[in-house]
Amino acid sequence: MNKLRILGLDVGEVLIGVAVSDPSEIIAQGLDSIRRVNLKKDAETIKNLVNEHETGKLVVGLPKMMSGEIGIQAQKVLAFVESLKKTIEIPIIMWDERLTTVAANKVLIEADMSRKKRKKVADKLSAILILQGYLNSRG
Repeated sequence: MNKLRILGLDVGEVLIGVAVSDPSEIIAQGLDSIRRVNLKKDAETIKNLVNEHETGKLVVGLPKMMSGEIGIQAQKVLAFVESLKKTIEIPIIMWDERLTTVAANKVLIEADMSRKKRKKVADKLSAILILQGYLNSRG
């Protein structure tokens, strides 16, 4: 029986970075980022991706503060996930994404990518790092 893929999300104010696992759930690869419209439309777009990629689980990055506390950005992500749960009927796992954006930007800077290009791919890379972190944790 084929396993279902896992979708990873990095939910930002303007864009949602998206990554998907391979069918064996070992490697994360990036998809195009989603430009945010509103909660309902964003949830519909993600639902379409879930169906298109035969997704059995969603991993969403939770941007906790360095202290581990839930700040304003994390509260926004949690509210977004609550609206997703009304649209999508697969398990949603929250994944601590502290330092993911920092790591993504560091990789892109080391690749000597311009700031303008970094902005375009940072969300996607963050989603890949979130999903790959989750996949690796299952050892």
